[in-house]
Amino acid sequence: MTLNIGSNTDYSKLASLLEGERYSDEERALVKKAYTLAKKAHENQTRFTGEPYFNHSFATGIKLTQMLLPAEVIAAGLLHDVLEDADVTAEELEQQFGSDVTGMVQSVTKLGHVQYRGIERYVENLRKMFIAMAEDVRVIFIKFADRMHNMETLYVLPEQKRTRIANEVMEIYAPIANRLGMGEYRGLFEDYSFKYLQPKEYNWTKHLLEQRVKKFGPAMNTAMYEVEKELLKHDISPQNVHGRIKFCFSLYRKLQRYNNDINKIYDIVALRIVVNDVTDCYAALGILHGLYKPLSGRIKDYIAQPKPNGYQSLHTTVFSDDGSIMEFQIRTVEMHEEAEYGIAAHWRYKEGQKIREKKVKWMEELTKVQKELKESDFIERLNELKLDMFQDRIFVFTPNGDVFDLPVGSTPVDFAYHVHTDVGNKATAAKINHQIANLDTELKSGDMCEIVVDKNRKQPNADWLKFIKTHHARSKIKDALRNNKKSLLRTLMKR
Repeated sequence: MTLNIGSNTDYSKLASLLEGERYSDEERALVKKAYTLAKKAHENQTRFTGEPYFNHSFATGIKLTQMLLPAEVIAAGLLHDVLEDADVTAEELEQQFGSDVTGMVQSVTKLGHVQYRGIERYVENLRKMFIAMAEDVRVIFIKFADRMHNMETLYVLPEQKRTRIANEVMEIYAPIANRLGMGEYRGLFEDYSFKYLQPKEYNWTKHLLEQRVKKFGPAMNTAMYEVEKELLKHDISPQNVHGRIKFCFSLYRKLQRYNNDINKIYDIVALRIVVNDVTDCYAALGILHGLYKPLSGRIKDYIAQPKPNGYQSLHTTVFSDDGSIMEFQIRTVEMHEEAEYGIAAHWRYKEGQKIREKKVKWMEELTKVQKELKESDFIERLNELKLDMFQDRIFVFTPNGDVFDLPVGSTPVDFAYHVHTDVGNKATAAKINHQIANLDTELKSGDMCEIVVDKNRKQPNADWLKFIKTHHARSKIKDALRNNKKSLLRTLMKR
């Protein structure tokens, strides 16, 4: 992902990425036209690094092209700073590139003013980001590519500005990348921020990571060779077998959960097997378990039960021949592209509009909530909204097989209110995986939850507010208690 542009911003570098059937001659011409205008517009401008300003625009365009995004998005990426930092007007831009490209450039320009400056500004800026996504999520891809290149050259800025930008990326950009399923961008955003926000912890974790890779590197190389040979023997031609190293911040966070015991973490280095179809995924899993002994309880099927952000893969942890423990991730090409680029992967294809619409529904729902709330209410509820949208997610099933996406730590009460307000208000007990459980029990991903209701129940229990996790449940409980209080007062007044 990290790209050292240097002073080489020759168009041939971009043109080579646009070759093939994906882009038509007309689309390639559009990108070249954008490249030419951006280069001319930023002529004689320099960045903090002392390099030509156009290097940044070019790097943004390259990153968007690496994501295989449409030509108009790449063009808008190349032009994203011309309205604010050069003598180009929106009218001139629209005349040359049309309203779609100009609209994206204008939206990115507006988002350029989003900065992390404490809690109140943070709320306002979250609102801007979400509304921009709901209107046109392509704008976020451009902003991500723009910000990623900024993070790669953050070292040249004064310390105070570095810290402010790193906070902004950790608090706003990384969580949004996660919700969009963009694993590669989320990991890089977190690692760049971690490096500047907690340099001691970052260096300590990085050292641990390097030692681990050094220790298990040879075994992984042997395993890659053995696995590929075994798959071919069973008539499975993998598209790719490669190693993956865990991101620093992800490892640091996991170490905290295991009292810094690195021996309890098995996915520091993992092997990925990318195959042609879902049938090959399950066949490859069986072949792996014939080759190596699987570790009990460590097989996860995210193909049958995808993560809430759309992530799909089979995960298994095995003992290698020398006794070391290795994790394997098995997925199709499409699953791999989605794991790396999330929702952006859908823009690689000309079709799939319905899928794209479904993927951004949560953003549209959140913008509605934000528009309905008063500014003061929104600030008060920020932590709840952050919990709901940005926490790691779990999926919980109803007895009928419906799936609900909830934040980690959710309880049967949270689940009940997501099923229906009446189910929440009248809940008296819960069954989790057919076993009676308390209403404050923490649910886990894959649980089947059944809510027992009492039709005669008048209102929810106010004590539930002490342990529920979701903004939705809290809001519904407060509404019910408030309405019941008003009803009671009306009854007393009539007497």
